Amino acid sequence: MPKVYDKVTSDIKPDWLKIRIRSDEEFARVAKIVKTHALHTICSSGMCPNKAECWSRRTATFMILGDVCTRGCKFCATKTGKTLPIDEDEPKRVADSVRLMELKHAVITSVTRDDLPDGGAAHWAAVVRAIRQANPETTLELLIPDLDARAELIDIVLAAAPDITGHNIETVERLTPLVRSRARYRTSLATLRHIAASGMVTKSGLMVGLGETDDEVLRTLDDLAEAGCRIVTIGQYLRPTREHWPVAEYVTPEKFGWYKEQALARGFSYVASAPLVRSSYLAEQALACCKS
Repeated sequence: MPKVYDKVTSDIKPDWLKIRIRSDEEFARVAKIVKTHALHTICSSGMCPNKAECWSRRTATFMILGDVCTRGCKFCATKTGKTLPIDEDEPKRVADSVRLMELKHAVITSVTRDDLPDGGAAHWAAVVRAIRQANPETTLELLIPDLDARAELIDIVLAAAPDITGHNIETVERLTPLVRSRARYRTSLATLRHIAASGMVTKSGLMVGLGETDDEVLRTLDDLAEAGCRIVTIGQYLRPTREHWPVAEYVTPEKFGWYKEQALARGFSYVASAPLVRSSYLAEQALACCKS
């Protein structure tokens, strides 16, 4: 792992990455629901900088299939190692929590479960069906693993009829083998292409600041557009710990604005591009845009 960028990550972060910590009544209410129902959220395990803001708006991104991933990507704060058996009661608990939070739009993601024969596809479908049954007015967005681009597994998830299905490309092709564990750039594109070919609103996201060039970012946007993605998010990579991939650059808000212009010019229906943007941040806005 290169050491040349260590100075960047040890310096004080620029002003545009500083956030005001909020902890109000709504934040406490959501936190209590998450704890009471023993739910895993990417908000916590992924160390998301928007956790306080989103929870204060009574929104959260649920992480299913446990909190231990079978892959060990160098950018991700989620635990990796030996996984636990599937919790068969999880679909009901997630559905009940969506109801208690009175969510209009729910986002579901998961760890990657390469240890399961179907990658967890059947469990994904069960969670979607449970939420639909308990919350018929709630729109659903899924952020799924690549499922090795196996069409029959992706179709199991899509058959449960979410409103948006996404898979994050994460980074440019050159950096993929360096920072993503087991994942392949072209596999991710194949997964997205199959989702889009089904007629589903398709979404992806990537981080910048890992050492990519502008040309590589634009090439990635071209690849995502060609694969059929309609929604893309672009955000700043923030190093979770010193054991993770170092930050190469703190990208300026102006550059994020330029990335957004470039993405819109490529035909994306919705683009969120800013330093603190994460794939599920203000996700309901993307759905509204694609429906309009």
